[in-house]
Amino acid sequence: MSQTRNRWIVQVILVLAILAFVGVSVIPIIGAFNNTPPSNQNTASTRGSLTPSDQKSKLEDEVRGYEQVLQREPENQAALKGLLQARLQLLNQKEKTEVKPADIQVVIEPLEKLAKLNPQQSEYSVLLAQAKQQIGDREGAAQAYRSILETKPGDLKALQGMVDLLMSQQRPEAAIGLLQETLSNAAQANTIQPGSVDTVAVQVLLGSVHASQKRYDQASSVYDQAIKKDPKDFRPVMAKAMLLKQQGKEADAKLLFDSAAALAPAQYKDVINKAATVSPVPSPAASPTPSPK
Repeated sequence: MSQTRNRWIVQVILVLAILAFVGVSVIPIIGAFNNTPPSNQNTASTRGSLTPSDQKSKLEDEVRGYEQVLQREPENQAALKGLLQARLQLLNQKEKTEVKPADIQVVIEPLEKLAKLNPQQSEYSVLLAQAKQQIGDREGAAQAYRSILETKPGDLKALQGMVDLLMSQQRPEAAIGLLQETLSNAAQANTIQPGSVDTVAVQVLLGSVHASQKRYDQASSVYDQAIKKDPKDFRPVMAKAMLLKQQGKEADAKLLFDSAAALAPAQYKDVINKAATVSPVPSPAASPTPSPK
């Protein structure tokens, strides 16, 4: 149990490093509401004073209300968001072991509509892909990720999700190919839309896939390329420090952790210091990204 927990902590820290400055990490659909601000603060405060049973009853009432609105106005985005939020909250009230595919299925329809109505907001499509993956619809999940990457090839949440999906299918070469293709096209994409592909973050993600397959030389080489590209970016420095730590090279790792901490903004220093103290564990073979929640 202790080794499993340590592996989870190491993976979480690496994902934080990969996606620093970019946005929310890919999270399971069950925990989505934790990162969704409530639409009405007064309502949220009221819920907090209710018993779990009363909260469930109130949320079920809200769901019925939003469904009635959507019968009249199928594309009412306020109602769609409210319905999604209420259903996610109901899911959040259940223990993870109690959640069945049919429970997750109820969030797919509003997510599909919101993704279609808001093609520029990839969060809905990412959540849609995660929901489909969790009910076993891997092809549907892949299609949702591809729909984002077709227009936003550098979208890190979509890349992270697609890589996680491929790794869960034991397809590391496909994950590596996707990331290498993204890097190959990065210069052109950034010429068309400056900053659309965070090449350093993609390189760190690529290195993490190599590391998950115990291809330490390849991982180290990718991290070195990222460090050379932007010597002031702490992410590849931290990722290489973690790689060295995994290999038992504690002294070399410490030097890089110290360097990463010096380079990182204040809000990430605690994460780096925590990574430096976590006991090294073997690199996982299944996936470079966790589903912690």
